[in-house]
Amino acid sequence: MYITRQLKTTTLLMAIAMISFTACKRTNSSTDTASADDAAAVADHTQLERENNDVDNITDIAYTTGAANLRMTPPDLGSCATVTRDTTVTPHLLTIDFGTSDCLCADGRYRRGKIFVEYNKGYKDSGSVHTITFSNYYVDENQLTGKKTVTNMGTNSIGQYYYDIEVNDSLILSGGGGIISWTSSRTRTWIEGYSTTLRADDVYNIAGSATIIRRTGKTISVNITTPLRVAIDCPWIEAGVATVTRPSGGTMSIDYGTGTCDRLAMATIGGHTYSITLK
Repeated sequence: MYITRQLKTTTLLMAIAMISFTACKRTNSSTDTASADDAAAVADHTQLERENNDVDNITDIAYTTGAANLRMTPPDLGSCATVTRDTTVTPHLLTIDFGTSDCLCADGRYRRGKIFVEYNKGYKDSGSVHTITFSNYYVDENQLTGKKTVTNMGTNSIGQYYYDIEVNDSLILSGGGGIISWTSSRTRTWIEGYSTTLRADDVYNIAGSATIIRRTGKTISVNITTPLRVAIDCPWIEAGVATVTRPSGGTMSIDYGTGTCDRLAMATIGGHTYSITLK
């Protein structure tokens, strides 16, 4: 319900599935260097982030526009999805149906299946609770399962609307690639664009943490130490810092920059700093 260049998605955190590390600076004599498993751990995290933020964006569009075929500029999913509302039940039910066959959406991704949103109020209404679940929902042959609950907490001390987000879901990877699961608690603060009808000027800060069970069965944790800045009109995280536990032990710090919309970030491991290309 919030992020990413509408459905080029994003974001929130790294709209990508693969990551490459390139050594760019050694800050001391430590021999602790990045490994392929470090890159894979970050990739697992970013893939979960991408698919979850994609769903947030789709459900936000569907609820806000109520369009019969989920068309909006931007974004435009074409005629892939049919949106229906049932206000005769409590909580109300919003259904986004992509059909039973893969449909090529305007963002270049294939989707099928259904997304359900149970809600009691509008997304912008204080106290609203939106619970998102799935039925045979696939994106590019990866299946997303589980549940996400988004609660509008009203305004903070400086008048910005913010949302508590609880997630417990899994991504079943295509071709027998395994399962990535996570539990996540986030706070999403709407820092720009709330007062306008445009979506392109919306910007959010994301704080919180997550525990991820990787496709290898190993568990890692992610903690956002500096809020991540996510803008609707940028497909990558623009700023912020997250700390990720390493498969081999210890942590690595991922710095997304200071506000420029690009696919570059920096990873610090031990005494080494590496350039990360978000693909």
